[in-house]
Amino acid sequence: MKTWGNFQHGVVLGTVLVALSAVGLYAQSGKGLTPGSRMYDPNTETMFKAVVQEVKEVPGPVLGTRTHLTVKSGNDVYDVHVGPTWYLKQQKYTFATGDEVEVTGSKVKYQGADVIIARQIKKDGGVWTLRNARGIPLWSRGQNR
Repeated sequence: MKTWGNFQHGVVLGTVLVALSAVGLYAQSGKGLTPGSRMYDPNTETMFKAVVQEVKEVPGPVLGTRTHLTVKSGNDVYDVHVGPTWYLKQQKYTFATGDEVEVTGSKVKYQGADVIIARQIKKDGGVWTLRNARGIPLWSRGQNR
């Protein structure tokens, strides 16, 4: 009976290891990225100075909550998708209403609306890079592809 119990534990352990390997490969393939990660288009990249009107944490389908900024540049108002809230906290990137920022990002359609997916944000003399030149997030394992 003890041998059968060891066999069952081995099967369970093997199954868990295979499942974890599959999850790792999925994330490394770039398929585990957020929707905005796949939508970034360097050809639509724009840069503008703006003032933060609102900071929002939005529930996301992947990676927990995401931080979005509503910013105003002249008469234009933009919804800026910044990145996962956990990553911004880890990097000590903070935003508040009234902050003056310079946003570089890709202007795309997301769920029927025009949005900016941020690649870099300048604030208070600092430069916060969120994505590489191709738009791949720095929090992604696939960033070097």
